[in-house]
Amino acid sequence: MDEAGLLAIAAAGAGLTYWLARKAVKRFAPVRVTPAPLRYRHMLVPALALPLLLAGAARMADPRFALARFTAPWLAVSALEGASDVDHDGYGWFGARVDRFPFDPARHPLALDVPGNGIDEDGYGGDLIFAAPPPAVPARLPGRPDHLVLIVLESARADAIGRRFGGREVTPNLNRLARSGSSSREAYSHVGFTTASLKSLFAGSLDPAPGAPSLFRDLKWAGYRIGIFSGQPESFGDISEVVGMRAAADVFVDAEMLKDERAFGFAAQGSLLVDGRKLLREFDRHFARPADWARPNFAYFNFQEAHFPYAHPATMCILPGLPIARADISAANRAALERTYWNAIAYDDWLVGQVLARLDRLGVREQTLVAVTSDHGESLFDDGFLGHGHMINSQQTQIPFIIGRPGLVPAGPIGLADMRAILRAALGATTPAPRGIVFQHIGPLSDPAALGMVGPGGARTLVTMEDEMVSFSGRERAIALKALPPGSRDARQAKQLLDLWARERWIAHAARRRNQVAVRP
Repeated sequence: MDEAGLLAIAAAGAGLTYWLARKAVKRFAPVRVTPAPLRYRHMLVPALALPLLLAGAARMADPRFALARFTAPWLAVSALEGASDVDHDGYGWFGARVDRFPFDPARHPLALDVPGNGIDEDGYGGDLIFAAPPPAVPARLPGRPDHLVLIVLESARADAIGRRFGGREVTPNLNRLARSGSSSREAYSHVGFTTASLKSLFAGSLDPAPGAPSLFRDLKWAGYRIGIFSGQPESFGDISEVVGMRAAADVFVDAEMLKDERAFGFAAQGSLLVDGRKLLREFDRHFARPADWARPNFAYFNFQEAHFPYAHPATMCILPGLPIARADISAANRAALERTYWNAIAYDDWLVGQVLARLDRLGVREQTLVAVTSDHGESLFDDGFLGHGHMINSQQTQIPFIIGRPGLVPAGPIGLADMRAILRAALGATTPAPRGIVFQHIGPLSDPAALGMVGPGGARTLVTMEDEMVSFSGRERAIALKALPPGSRDARQAKQLLDLWARERWIAHAARRRNQVAVRP
């Protein structure tokens, strides 16, 4: 039941109990009872007991966060939180996040950790120390650089590549592209949502500010003709504005421009989806002649076929069986759901094959760098969830990354934010190598619900921020951060993850400050 119903039951129960008690006293008391007058000092006990009770609850993660979710306790907690916020930094002793430094306004939960100042502002992992990344510069490309075709497959899992279903290959075209080129089985998204993922892919950073360097701006500066063909609205979540997509494009086609041809009746921006064959039609209108390839081209495709509900009226049935209806999607129908999802991936693969066939017909395949990846993975109830963005695991964050030429994908873990540098290097630019470790998070970077880190071989470290527990892949039980033995391997791994988080926050903060200075009149 919701909280209002519970409060109504509690009030009715209290009233009924009071009424029954009065009736019982009148009927059964041996002498006439006169109630004592209520005195204010009688209220001192609950008035003093409540703050002590809430202060005790604030030291335990589950009660602390539970109290913050209910209206009546939240009102009491908020009042006590404000009264105990003596340094006026927004945090006190009673809230969901307890201020460990109640008399220092510069130190509180989620404070930005300033690197190298000897102070641990947020109370996680000690003072941040890291070397600032070099400033991004436009790609310096050779005199006649290759064409680039980048294909993003919405919600495509890494384990789609090489999978067989119903006796057939799910991704025959991608399999061939991977065999003739290079690919990674250790590519990951940083967060399980499309807008943040695409921004990190194109900008090469986790939380880029509008106007940040991006692959679109790189290639526009290098003289490329740029075409955008997207089955989703690229203005959704300010993707286009942040990475300069529409501003850089010579040809721009997305789901908002093709709204009248959308796959479903929904017209809300976040629900728009256009069939991939319509994107191929638009590509043919602008890039179908050999003369269109006289200068370097960059074509970006965003195929939405594997977006929930994993089928639309124009979806091709490539694998055996029919797609499941949206209303029938449930854990009980998981087998039919998986068949529908893998068929959507097979349709994606068919669309990739159509792009490759067009490059062959135009005679530019050998001069074109073709790269395929995804924005995030997808859970199909195999981890208890349907969808993405709920958990940091392989189903929801491990993605394909294929480049159609050998030797271009580095070994080790790769994040979406590494791919801009990898593609620039493949086109001839000098770029830094990936760090070999991938940072992940759930929720906003400034206030995440969980942090994750993937190392070589898929080894994961995960910290949940509500209870401040850390877990390591291959171990069943999580450990409290404060219980880690100082100097131990576990403590070093946890600190590395917390430092990655602080580093990414500082980089995003510094980039926004630079952007504000750049646009200031």
